[in-house]
Amino acid sequence: MDRAALLASLDEKAALDFLSAMARHKSYSETEGERVLAGWICEQMQALGLEAELQPVVGERVNAIGRWRGAGGGGKSLLFNGHLDTNPATEGWTVDPWGGLVDDRFIYGIGVSNMKAGDAAYFCAVRTLMAAGVKLKGDVVLTYVVGELQGGVGTAAAIAQGLSADCFINSEPTDLQAITMHACAFTFVIELTGDTRHLSKREQAVDAIVAACDLVPRLNAMTFSDARSEAHRAINRVHVGVVHGALGKELHEWRAPQVADFARIKGSGRYAPGQTEAGAVADMRRELDALEARFPGLKATIRTEKQEGHRSMPAFEVARDAAIVTTINAAYEAVRGAPQPTGAIAPPCFFGTDAGHLYAALGMEGIVCGPGGRYNTMPDERVDIADYLDMIRIYMLCILDICEPA
Repeated sequence: MDRAALLASLDEKAALDFLSAMARHKSYSETEGERVLAGWICEQMQALGLEAELQPVVGERVNAIGRWRGAGGGGKSLLFNGHLDTNPATEGWTVDPWGGLVDDRFIYGIGVSNMKAGDAAYFCAVRTLMAAGVKLKGDVVLTYVVGELQGGVGTAAAIAQGLSADCFINSEPTDLQAITMHACAFTFVIELTGDTRHLSKREQAVDAIVAACDLVPRLNAMTFSDARSEAHRAINRVHVGVVHGALGKELHEWRAPQVADFARIKGSGRYAPGQTEAGAVADMRRELDALEARFPGLKATIRTEKQEGHRSMPAFEVARDAAIVTTINAAYEAVRGAPQPTGAIAPPCFFGTDAGHLYAALGMEGIVCGPGGRYNTMPDERVDIADYLDMIRIYMLCILDICEPA
C-alpha cells in the first residue's frame, strides 16, 4: 500500500467544505443546536457506511457514535473522541461566527478551534481511507459527544453504556502537539471574616480586603505537595478569578467609610495525576493558617464548589513511550518532516479534556492531539487550514498503524 499516494488522495476542498458545514451549525452547549448537529453527524457517518447511532446522555442531549468495523485478525481498535458543544460567540467578531468562512489561510467560526476542526479531521481521515478502498483488521470508533463544557457528561455517559477501545486520540486543540499529561481541575471558594471599624479607628480593625490582597498572589504562586515528579508539579496551578469585599456576608457597598469585614474569593486549581483534590485543599488550608497568623483576629474558611449538572474532569497521563504516543509521533514526522512536540506542554496541559474520563474510568492509553488552539475562544476564532489538513493526514497514518490494513 502506497502511503504517500493515500495521503495525496485527500480531497482538500471536500475536507474544508465538511468543516465549514459543521461550523454553520449553531451548537451552543445545552441547546437544541447541539442535538441537531449530532443528528447531522450521525447521518454523515451512515452515508459512509459506518454503523452509527444517537446515544442518550441526559434529558434531550445525545452523542453521535460511529464504528468502522474491521475484519479482525489482530488489528487493535482506535477510538477518536471530540465534543460538538461550543461556547457562545462574544463581541468583537468581524466575520459571521456561523458563516463557515474559508479564506486563503484560515477557516473561521465559533467552535471551529474548540473543537470542530478536530471532529472533522477524524471523520475526513476515515472517509479518505474508505474512498481509497482500505480495509482494516481493527475497528475505528468515532465519538462525537456533548457536554464536555459541563465536565464531560457526554463521554461519561458513553463509557457507562459500554464505550471502549484499545487506545484513543482525543482531538482537543493542541496546535498538533502531542499532550501526554494534563491536570485535573477544581473550583474553590475562600471566605475571610475580619472585624470592622470606622476608618477613624482603622488601626483597631481586621481588614478583610487587605488580607485578601495579601493572599491572592500567594495563592496564584502555589503548587501542591506530593507531586510524582517536577513534570507533574509543573502542571499545578491556582488562579483567583473573583474577589468581592465589603461589609458582612451580604457584601454591602454603600458604607465605604467602614473597614470591610468580609471578603469572598473564588478561583480554580489544577493538580496532576497522583495528587488529589483533598491534598490540594489541605495545602491551601495551610496557606490560610499562615494568613490568619499574619492578620490576628481574621477567620478564613475554604470549600470546593461543583456546579449542578457538572462533573469533575479527571487528570490524564500516558507514558512517553506508549504505543499510541510513538505512533502519532511517527505519523507527525512523516507528514511534517520534523519531530512532534510532545509532553505536558503549556497551555494545553492546564486544560481539562474528555481524555481524563477515558484514562480514569477505562485505563485506556491515549493522546490529546488536535488542530487549532492559538486562536481558540476569541473573536474571529479560526484554525490554520494547513494544520487542519495535516491533522487529517496524521490521523490517517495512525489508523493504518494501529488498526492495520486487512
